[in-house]
Parts: sequence; structure tokens; C-alpha cells
Amino acid sequence: MEEHAKLKATLNTWQLWGIAVGLVISGEYFGWSYGWASAGTLGFLVTTILVAAMYTAFIFSFTELTTAIPSAGGPFSYAQRAFGDTGGYIAGAATLVEFVFAPPAIALAIGAYLHVQFPGLSPRNAAVLAYLFFMAINIVGVKIAASFEFIVTVLAIIELMVFMAVVAPGFKLSNFLAHGWAGRDHFSAITFAGMFAAVPFAIWFFLAIEGVAMAAEEVKKPARSIPIAYIGGILTLLVLAVGVMLFAGAVGDWRTIANINDPLPQAMKIIVGAKSGWLHMLVWLGLFGLVASLHGIIFGYSRQIFALARAGYLPSVLEKVHPRFNTPYMAIMAGGAVGIAAIYSDKWVSFGGQPLTANIVTMSVLGALVMYVVSMLSLFRLRKTEPNLHRPFRARFYPFAPIWTLVVACVCLASLVYYNRLIGLLFVALLLVGYVALRLSWRGKRDITTSSEVVEEHSKL
Repeated sequence: MEEHAKLKATLNTWQLWGIAVGLVISGEYFGWSYGWASAGTLGFLVTTILVAAMYTAFIFSFTELTTAIPSAGGPFSYAQRAFGDTGGYIAGAATLVEFVFAPPAIALAIGAYLHVQFPGLSPRNAAVLAYLFFMAINIVGVKIAASFEFIVTVLAIIELMVFMAVVAPGFKLSNFLAHGWAGRDHFSAITFAGMFAAVPFAIWFFLAIEGVAMAAEEVKKPARSIPIAYIGGILTLLVLAVGVMLFAGAVGDWRTIANINDPLPQAMKIIVGAKSGWLHMLVWLGLFGLVASLHGIIFGYSRQIFALARAGYLPSVLEKVHPRFNTPYMAIMAGGAVGIAAIYSDKWVSFGGQPLTANIVTMSVLGALVMYVVSMLSLFRLRKTEPNLHRPFRARFYPFAPIWTLVVACVCLASLVYYNRLIGLLFVALLLVGYVALRLSWRGKRDITTSSEVVEEHSKL
């Protein structure tokens, strides 16, 4: 049997929680305000609550798969085990789209924040420099990367609380409620349509928390640490998301900070003025949230690329592990190259008439929704085909939680494609081209038992 690369288990519970929250926390800093532009504050709040309910149900269900099959492949490994190679490809490709397209959006937001401080600095050039720096940290070692992630995540949470405290004196609920239904004071058909259009930006509040699954192979005690990290992470993010929205929307006319990349500094500017030290502090410390997510998602996409290469879905060079640092360095660099190319792709700017960041967010969310659907189907399938599989954590409220996740995910997916048809077609084209290329270049007889062997060995921990 061919010997495949494996990753060492070095992560503890707190580091895993740091990854879970850090992967997502940039969603509290930017991206969500695009949802206000189409649904209004109240319409978007309703959409966010429904999406949060979906994510809570999803995490309760997904944790069963992650603890039962703790592989770096995450959703790919579950779908391959449940539905074979084609199912594995769909889940793996969708996850790859989610995790490869999310970092450019976050890097661009970092560039926008730095541009506030240094007007002469190009946001795109700053984004690329950030990309290269955090790719390097991820290559140096997983323990260093996870410790760094935990620190910046805690600082990012503190900064969000500081933001809420600073703008609290200007809090007026009437500001949040005014024109809250898609720019109107009452619910209408336009509001309903706007709520569906805002779905990708509500998902952005929670997108990528499932990336913990890609770290499962490197956790010391997965059966204990993964459920705590997942559940603690989703609760942390839910509180922060609602708090940020309420305080940002209640300080003035929320329409002035909708559809922009840096809503928090602009909201704070309304209260403290453009020259306040608080504003400059927010810009600098606010980078911690963006940094945590960029760093964490680079970690996530590298493990997905590594696992797909290890299983034969991608070129074998991408499964190479650094001889000194024991990290999938080729996978880290490959995903970074795609992300940097997306940052400089001018064609995206006018694609569908939306800003570059909004289009990248939409593409990433599309990949996530497909992966959620396949993962829930995998959960049902494995319950039937492998009833004796060791499951340290069993899905809560089964089968209602995964059914709810499936229904809401499918509605969100249909809505996203309807309002973003060109991006939807591009997504389908990417998956089809990838599948054809895979079938034409399938490299010999693959050792498809590799993931199962890793799981069996690791599940004993």
C-alpha cells in the first residue's frame, strides 16, 4: 500500500475554540452591511435569525460527523464514505470554493481598513501582503499558527465589545427601526424579496465555522474537544452578530453605512468624529478580527486541498508535508495563488453589477450551502449504512435538526442562485470543469481507504 502523508495531533480544546470563532469573526467586521442595502435593518435581522437557527441545527448535526470521522478532509471525507467518489468530489469541490474564495474577501477588507489609515496604500496591494504574511505563519507550524489564532481571536472579541461600549451613548433604537424594511417603514413585497437577496450576507456572520472539521485530524482529544469548540463557538458568534448589528444600526442613519467594506469605523465616526483616537484604535485593533479569519481560513483551505490530494482528487504534489514544520506547505501556497489572482481579477468588479467583495462573498457562500446539503445527506446515509460506527457525539434533536438544516439550506441556495444567476452559472461551470478534468487525469488506482485508516487510528485518542 502506498504511504500517504499524515498530520500530527497537537491542538487542545481552547486552541480549537479559537479556530472555530477566529474562522468566522471577520463576518462581524464587514460583509454583513451589504444585507442592509437590500433588506433593511429589520428585514436583515429576521433573515439573520433564521440563518442562525439553521447554523445551530447544522452544528448539532455536523459535530456527529466530525467526531466520528476526524479527518483533515472534513465534509469531503464524510461524503466520500457515504456516497463514494462522486459524492466526495461534490462536497470537496464545494468546500474548496468556500474556503478558497473567502480569504480574498477578507484580505480586501484588511486592505480597506489599512487604506483608512494610509490613503496612499493600495487596498489590493495591502491585501496581497497580508495574504503572504499569514501563509508564511501557517507554513511555520500548526501549534504556532493555532496559538496565534487564539490570541488574535480573543483580541478581536474584546475589540467588538469596545466598539459597542464606545457607541452606546449614541444608541437610539428608533434609528435602527427607521426605514428598517428595505428602506421602508412597513413590511412589503419589496422587503420580502430583499430578505432573500440578503441571505448570503446573513450567512457571512457564521460562514466557515465548519472549518473546525479540517483541524480534527490534528486535535489531541477530538471526541471531547470538537463538541465544546463547535457549540461554544456558535454561541459566541451569535451574541456578537446581534450585538454588532444593533449598535451599528442605532447610532444614526444606517443607510450611510450599508453597502460598504468598513461599517464599524464608519458607525463609530458618527459618534466620536473622524479625528477621534477611538476611531484610529478601532481601525488598528479591528484588524485583529480580519486577521483571525484570514489566518484561520488559510489553515482550513490548506487542509482541504491536502486531503483531496491525499485521496487522489488533486495532483499528488499538493499533499506534500514540510519535512521540518509538518505542515501542508504546497497546499497553503496553491490556495494562496488562487486567492491572490481573485484579488486582482478586475472582471469580478462589474460581475452582476455588485462590488468585488460582495461577489466573492456570494461565491464563497454558494460553495458552503452546497457542502451543508451534502453533509446532512451524508449524516442520514451513514446512520443507515453504518449504524455501528463509533459516534462519540450523536446529533441532538435527530432527525429534526438535520432536516431543518436541509430545508433552510435549500431555500437559501435557491434564493442565492435566483438573485445571482451569473455567479451560480460560474459555480456550476467550475464544478463541471473540475469533474471532467478529474475523470481525465485520475491518477491510477487510488488508495481510497486512506481517510478511513486515518479515522480509525485517530478515533482511538
